Amino acid sequence: MARTIVIMGAAGRDFHNFNVQFRNNADVRVAAFTATQIPDIDGRIYPAALAGPLYPQGIPVLPEEDLPRLIREEQVDEVIFSYSDVSHETVMHRASLALALGADFRLLAPAATQIAAHRPVVAVCAVRTGSGKSPVTLAVCDILRSRGLKPVVVRHPMPYGDLARQAVQRFASLEDMDSAECTVEEREEYEHLVEHGLTVYAGVDYERIMQAAAAEADILVWDGGNNDTAFFRPDVQITVLDPLRAGHETRYHPGEVNMRLADIALINKSNTATAEQVQAVRNALLHCRDEGCHAAEIIECDSVVSVDAPGAVAGKRVLLVEDGPTLTHGEMAFGAAAVAARQFGAAQIADARPVARGAIADAYATYPHLGPALPAMGYSGWQLADLEATINAAECDLVLIGTPIRLDRLIHIDKPHMRVRYRYADRGDGSLEQALMQRLDAIPHNLRT
Repeated sequence: MARTIVIMGAAGRDFHNFNVQFRNNADVRVAAFTATQIPDIDGRIYPAALAGPLYPQGIPVLPEEDLPRLIREEQVDEVIFSYSDVSHETVMHRASLALALGADFRLLAPAATQIAAHRPVVAVCAVRTGSGKSPVTLAVCDILRSRGLKPVVVRHPMPYGDLARQAVQRFASLEDMDSAECTVEEREEYEHLVEHGLTVYAGVDYERIMQAAAAEADILVWDGGNNDTAFFRPDVQITVLDPLRAGHETRYHPGEVNMRLADIALINKSNTATAEQVQAVRNALLHCRDEGCHAAEIIECDSVVSVDAPGAVAGKRVLLVEDGPTLTHGEMAFGAAAVAARQFGAAQIADARPVARGAIADAYATYPHLGPALPAMGYSGWQLADLEATINAAECDLVLIGTPIRLDRLIHIDKPHMRVRYRYADRGDGSLEQALMQRLDAIPHNLRT
């Protein structure tokens, strides 16, 4: 008899695990996906067009709170945990629930879900959301282009809309994102790459995405989401670590896996962390070596912030609008806007909490660690409207926008505002370019074949 399973996810890794492991497996019946982390992603159907001939009605996507009922009513044999950036304790609480209700609990190894690409792959992964993958991805692409190679970026999935329509997505312009009705969270991951002249692929079906991306690339750059592992089998894995959250690299899943898989380990934000924080992360990497894991090359690096008019920040009362996921489930109390405010001499930080509207007020209640920083929530039109209303109601001289998108293209901001940018920089104890190209030059196939 077919073994009945439920896949726990957040509209990304869960669909990928199904596609590569279970879609055409008649020995398994997937009763449902459960969904968490992202607003309004439950209550959908994983469509038959993607689920395959074994699922002519598709597969329901239900709230994670329904898991106990599902296990009992569907007589579930096994629960597959398939989402990222959660503490080890959280994973084991979910495991304890499943086991107590009579179902096995399983995590799939990265190697079991990674697709072999037709081009060399550089994977940029991390130990937590908000560690700084985006500027590293840009730096990697610049290095490759300086060698005459054409990189194409393949981004971790963010399928929050029509799943069948989003099976394979290609973004080469801002208009492509407009046509796809991308959320703020999607734009935060695509827009800075497209503005840099790069083509980005994303979607749901990564076998098809790989085929399409490889057709126009010399080399694929996997740009991970949260702290998830790569969907493509990497020739070189770069893992970004965050000393501002020293200790998290060993306490969150699957970030610790990424640390242990790293060929190149980047200790990012070394310019804003203390020496003790940097050393703590370095010690964790060295401990991995002692346990027989991959011996990563360790490079300390900086995340350098900039604004168009630094003098306009000095002495001002500023409102900090930061990358949403970094602040929420990434558990950071600040981001690039806060660093820019401090670096360029802001006199005071404005507090949006007293005037927060709707979804923004809910976010402050759900994530009390935020303080005055304002998360750029925008999974839906109503969240964007709440964000706009909150920003415009805040009392400040200047809005510093630390999310890596042109937020003012999506909402009307009725006060002076300025975009904060950040970029990767080697710190001096090693070169990302040298470490990357040394490994790429050693792979046994020609990059252009």
